[in-house]
Amino acid sequence: MDISSDRVRQARIERGWTQQQLAEIADLSLRTVQRVENQGVASNETISALCSVLEVPRTELLVQDPTRPEYQAAARRMRLLLPIAVIIGAVAGSGTTVFVIHLLGGG
Repeated sequence: MDISSDRVRQARIERGWTQQQLAEIADLSLRTVQRVENQGVASNETISALCSVLEVPRTELLVQDPTRPEYQAAARRMRLLLPIAVIIGAVAGSGTTVFVIHLLGGG
């Protein structure tokens, strides 16, 4: 998976760790940490380990490529679902308001 090598390096340096220290703390090999920082590629397990020890969410380390089909499919779903969610929220909110006003004797 593509990972932000700059963000990993930045988080490591903020903590004052060497690549070797990060590798030991995350239970990774030094070569793995070097590959992440130099090539920006990591396995799912490596990303989980780094997120855990660097205390950052996965979304902060993962690189989102808008040209990938999965990303485009998710964007299409969001364009469809977001307006529906807004409408449902507005209707539910209005219905609750009317119900509360009726209960309080205002209607």
